[in-house]
Amino acid sequence: MNLITSVGAGIVAGAVGTAAMDLLWYRRYRRRGGRERFSSWESAAGVRTWDAASAPGQVGRKVAELVSGSTPPDSWARPTTNVVHWATGIGWGITHGVAQAVSSRPRAVAAALGPTAWLASYAILPVLGVYRPIWKYDARTLGKDLSAHLVFGLATAAAHAILTKAGRRR
Repeated sequence: MNLITSVGAGIVAGAVGTAAMDLLWYRRYRRRGGRERFSSWESAAGVRTWDAASAPGQVGRKVAELVSGSTPPDSWARPTTNVVHWATGIGWGITHGVAQAVSSRPRAVAAALGPTAWLASYAILPVLGVYRPIWKYDARTLGKDLSAHLVFGLATAAAHAILTKAGRRR
């Protein structure tokens, strides 16, 4: 498979996977009584300060602090949360595209995407002080997070397969 084509498909597939995972998280949010409309929830409309930012926003804040030497204003919390969230999903899609292009076992690569992204978050985010170490979470929390990452991985891999298959038929 052509690397450029596979990476291009990975960009789109990563966005599809991110949307699929977000739809699952939103469905869970609504089942727990959440009332926000999807567009407001998805765009982190309620994030007005760094304290309210989710993990992607916290990572973005830490990067901005490292680069600038100071905490960015609270007005950056919402856009940073969104940019880092989507960039992470698309980044995993690109990684998947590269792996698909160079692997002799594309099904294994596809199956590994979700669990790999999940494990990476529990390896990297505690070092950044955004998550606690994995052993400090209960099995239910880890299971919900893993299942969401499995949805991400499956949706990303499926979208990538569809996009690259469509490209080969031309």
